[in-house]
Amino acid sequence: MNQQQPSVSDIFRRAQALNQEHPDWSYKQLKDSLVKEFSGGELPPLYNLTIPEQDERAPQEDWSAGLPLVRRGIQFKDWNEIAEGIVLSLEQTENYVKEHGPEGDRDEWHDRSVGIDEAEEKGVSKWMPDELKQLIESQKK
Repeated sequence: MNQQQPSVSDIFRRAQALNQEHPDWSYKQLKDSLVKEFSGGELPPLYNLTIPEQDERAPQEDWSAGLPLVRRGIQFKDWNEIAEGIVLSLEQTENYVKEHGPEGDRDEWHDRSVGIDEAEEKGVSKWMPDELKQLIESQKK
C-alpha cells in the first residue's frame, strides 16, 4: 500500500481482512504481516486516530485500546509500534464481540437506549395524534 497514505482505519480494516483470511494466525503473526506490508510506506496521519466503524461492534474503550501505541508509533516512525496498536485494538474488539455479542445486544451497561425510552414515550404521547398511536399499537401486535 505504498501508493497512498493509509489511515489508521485502513490499516485496521487490513488487519481484520488478514485475520479472516488466516484465522489460524496468532496476533503476533498478524502484526508481523502488517509491518511487512506497510513498512517503507507513508505513515498514517496523526490528525485522524480513530476507527469509527468499530463503535457499533464494541465500546470505545475496547476498540481504542491500541490507539496510544499507534500514535507513539507514528511520532517515532516505528511501524512495529503502529502494528502493535492496531492488533491490540483488533484483539480487544474481537474479544468483546465473542464474550458479549454486538454492543447493546446482551450488555445492559452499554445499551444506548437507556434513559431515552421514557422521554421518547412522553414526547410521542404528547404530540402524536391518537389515531396514529392506535395504528402503531395495532401493528406492534
